[in-house]
Amino acid sequence: MAYSVPLNEKRVFIRWFLKNYQLKRREGVWILNYLLSNEALLEHVHFVDEAHYCPRAIVMSTVDTTSIPFRFYKDNIMTSDAEKAFHDLRINSTDEIYFQLNFPSIPPNPLYLAVLEENPYAPDIFIHEKDRVAAQQLLENSVLEFQEHMLLKQIDEALDTGDKERFFELSNLLQALKHSK
Repeated sequence: MAYSVPLNEKRVFIRWFLKNYQLKRREGVWILNYLLSNEALLEHVHFVDEAHYCPRAIVMSTVDTTSIPFRFYKDNIMTSDAEKAFHDLRINSTDEIYFQLNFPSIPPNPLYLAVLEENPYAPDIFIHEKDRVAAQQLLENSVLEFQEHMLLKQIDEALDTGDKERFFELSNLLQALKHSK
């Protein structure tokens, strides 16, 4: 990675995180405390989003999220066994490891932003779920607005031609469309 987060910033963040959040799995607390006690290992720790794309990663979640409690990824293997992750950290302390911590972070805490790094393994075009939902809502709203515009245009034409039956039919459609919004 081009930019290396200073060890002190990682320590400050981990301490803050442990003080303010409760992890779903107590082994996660042990792992984070182990990072604090092992400077050589902490040098190789990177906090990222979408850690499951990384060759060696740990994902942990707090109790106030709906995310998975714990996952350890190494090459093409995934496990929820925190002891295996801890053992791997001890044995391979000079290998890069990527951490994803799932916790309520809106607005993002400055301590977290100070240690958050760009994930070098994440796909270039990665669409977050909230972005996908926003795009879907925008598309649906655009379609509804277009349909409403077309119905209004057809209602005007029905009025111009004096077609009462068509006018009432289109008016009912317009009311149903507005109701669906």
